[in-house]
Amino acid sequence: MNSTPQSAAKSPISPVIPFAATLFASATLMFVLQPMFGKILLPLLGGTPAVWNTCMVFYQTLLFLGYLYADWLSSRFGSQRQLQIHTALLIFSAIALPVALPDNAAPPTAGNPTLWLVWTLFLAIGLPFFVVSTTAPLLQKWFSHSGHHSSGDPYYLYAASNAGSLLALLSYPFLIEPNLGLATQRLVWSGGYVGLCLLILLCGISFWRNQADKADDEVLADAGVEPPTTLQQLHWLALAFVPSSLLLGLTQFISTDIAAVPLLWIVPLTLYLLTFILVFSTWADRLRPWMLAAQPAVLTVFIAYSFINPATLPYWLDLILHLIAFFLAVMVCHGELAKSRPHPQYLTRFYLVMSFAGMLGGLFNTFVAPFVFNSVYEYPIMIVAALLLRPGFFDGKWFLQPIFPAVVLTVGLIVYFSSRDLFDYLDLIGGALILLAGISYSLRRNPLALGSLTGVILLFTLGLHSMASNTLYQERTFFGVMSVRDTVIPDENQKPETVHELYHGTTKHGAQRLTPGNLTTPLTYYSKPGPIGQVFAEFDNENQHWNIGAVGLGAGALACYFKPGQQWTFYEIDPLVVDVAQNPKWFSYLSRCNPQAEMVVGDARLSLVKAADRSFDLLVMDAFSSDAVPTHLLTREALQLYFAKLKDDGLLAFHITNRHLALKKVLADHVNQLHLAALLQEFKPETDVPLVLATDWVVIAKNPERLQRLQQSRLGHWQKLPLTFGLKPWTDDFTHIIGIWK
Repeated sequence: MNSTPQSAAKSPISPVIPFAATLFASATLMFVLQPMFGKILLPLLGGTPAVWNTCMVFYQTLLFLGYLYADWLSSRFGSQRQLQIHTALLIFSAIALPVALPDNAAPPTAGNPTLWLVWTLFLAIGLPFFVVSTTAPLLQKWFSHSGHHSSGDPYYLYAASNAGSLLALLSYPFLIEPNLGLATQRLVWSGGYVGLCLLILLCGISFWRNQADKADDEVLADAGVEPPTTLQQLHWLALAFVPSSLLLGLTQFISTDIAAVPLLWIVPLTLYLLTFILVFSTWADRLRPWMLAAQPAVLTVFIAYSFINPATLPYWLDLILHLIAFFLAVMVCHGELAKSRPHPQYLTRFYLVMSFAGMLGGLFNTFVAPFVFNSVYEYPIMIVAALLLRPGFFDGKWFLQPIFPAVVLTVGLIVYFSSRDLFDYLDLIGGALILLAGISYSLRRNPLALGSLTGVILLFTLGLHSMASNTLYQERTFFGVMSVRDTVIPDENQKPETVHELYHGTTKHGAQRLTPGNLTTPLTYYSKPGPIGQVFAEFDNENQHWNIGAVGLGAGALACYFKPGQQWTFYEIDPLVVDVAQNPKWFSYLSRCNPQAEMVVGDARLSLVKAADRSFDLLVMDAFSSDAVPTHLLTREALQLYFAKLKDDGLLAFHITNRHLALKKVLADHVNQLHLAALLQEFKPETDVPLVLATDWVVIAKNPERLQRLQQSRLGHWQKLPLTFGLKPWTDDFTHIIGIWK
């Protein structure tokens, strides 16, 4: 199948260099294009998770189609015809350059924009992304015919491909985004794509020359190698599906249940790509036994502290445990995947199955799990699945392995449903679960028993946590996990009092006291002693007939500032939030204070475009996804939109409380550039009033005279925004999260 080493030696340059460079460049361009085009879409469709999820599924589907094309091309045609067909595809794909949105692109004003988004992505970047996605399997197959001494096992080139992916992933937020606007990024990427096409042609010509003296049937000969069986391909499918799903599940879990830190999603994806680099490298055989031994050992500590008793650890240590457990699980799965790779004759089939599994993982987490589960349960399910995929599943009497976990499950279910005073035994049950987690290490050589027992432990743990958190209601949508909890807190007299709290992930988005005298008292970030309460109090004499718009509904506490004669409009992207806030069973702010308030469901920026100009007296911006404000609501164009909708003496109140980002820097720069006036209050409650929280607000007006009343107020300490130096203005073309990190 391969040419002799002597023929390869005639070339002054090793054939490895152009092939590795091309694979590296291809992966780099792919991982730059994804976040870049996501930012291009952001002002058009808003920062909803549904948009990002749809984009991800589009990328994974196109990647699968690219691998399918590579398998078809390399298995059906000889070298000359392969080069001719692929060259024609490269030339044809140039019509999409430079990558940009189609002219007059506008999402539908009614209905779900998913199909419109997929079609727009296809028109804008479909052809270039498809070409880039074909590069890894096709070039590795071509290299296997190069006659190089390593061409018999070209899979190590996959490490070069993933190294490019890793470089692009880390470079985009830290190097590209801070220095280049989107317009420049598009031009640079398009130029890079042209360079990639030239490199692909160079590799294709090298492949054709090496095979020029062979007939097509010789190039396509199977060299007597047996094709992979259906069972083997299903094994590949499982080994690639579980890590793909685990990646998305962990990313959502840590972003909602551990820490809503911006750019945190980069860390799991970095580890995921790193595993591919390691398992397809020359170190793989030495690393494999260490990974197999470390996974169950770390699992014991991981289950005991991160699931059974997470409150004992600081969030950063809990996060590290999750990341280590994830890395080991993916290393084991990808290690077995790499170990079972076929002869290079079936290389493209191998990658085709891998890409199909990755697409299935994305589809499952994006479109199945949110409708089947009311929390991120796909994450612990895939933890168990990764254990079941350890080597040795069919060794010995595997059918006897689940007996012990089955006995534990049966006994546990009897205790679980028969005890009326389960909370009296929580410590005892927790200790028993930790003991079982320790016992699980002894089953490390029996994947079915280890996975079954771990599944039993996680099942009981998640059930107990749900009971202990007093969760009254929990639902999940594209926008995340929303829950209502029944919490007991001390009142002003230190007596226990029951309150309802609204959570998005781990971030509290509202609360209501249930005692009769406090049912209509705004709490948390909207309390009367706080900044937004001071705004309503200071302008009390003139706000009798105000037209007020509020972006972000939460529990509806803001509605209790309503006065007869006012007109209120709430803009909320998640229909579930509207349902929860309007249900008196959970919260009664709206039903008691402002039942006639208008609800506009959809992205606030898109919805506000439709509002009449100069119609609002006050706009309250309080849009958060967990702990982060969507960046497209913070750009200069967004601020210009808000003031286009405000009257000349209108006020813009911006909620900027954030644990990680100094959002005041962004607003200070806008105020300076647009010649506006603004005041900031970083409120700290002086008394221990229940659920009156520390919160930061900025109030902006066209003229400084409009804010004098607040500046002279005795209700709170309002001050001018600090001067900001060296911050590049945030626009729809440019945002930079790292630049405002606290």
